[in-house]
Amino acid sequence: MAKVVYTAEATVTGGREHGHGKTSDGALDVQLRPPTEGGGTNPEQLFAVGYAACFEGALGVAARRERTEVGDASIDSKVSLVSTEDRGYTVAVELDVTLPQVQDPEQAKQIVAAAHEVCPYSNATRGNVEVKLTANGQPVG
Repeated sequence: MAKVVYTAEATVTGGREHGHGKTSDGALDVQLRPPTEGGGTNPEQLFAVGYAACFEGALGVAARRERTEVGDASIDSKVSLVSTEDRGYTVAVELDVTLPQVQDPEQAKQIVAAAHEVCPYSNATRGNVEVKLTANGQPVG
């Protein structure tokens, strides 16, 4: 049986248009606004930060398994809201990963691909959300 490692708790009122979101510990407290309006944060921004932070942790796991150092990894994350043909919505993700201590392009791609296999966000979205990865400027996969 799966063991829960951590559970985040948050409450949102008012939705994405003019809402408010707050975590149970009060560490995150944001006004929610549509991307075109400003004056707040939108869910896509929150997802972009969350995915990048999670992926950075997965990079550490992948690097340890490869017995290598990746240095101070940097991840530029883009999350796009995409309309579907059936008048619904989905998201698409781009993660541009920079591994300053990994000079070999193939090794960098291997580490990013391995991180994509262990990252909880990657596993949660696999097969449902398009995710494009780059490692030190090179496409992965």
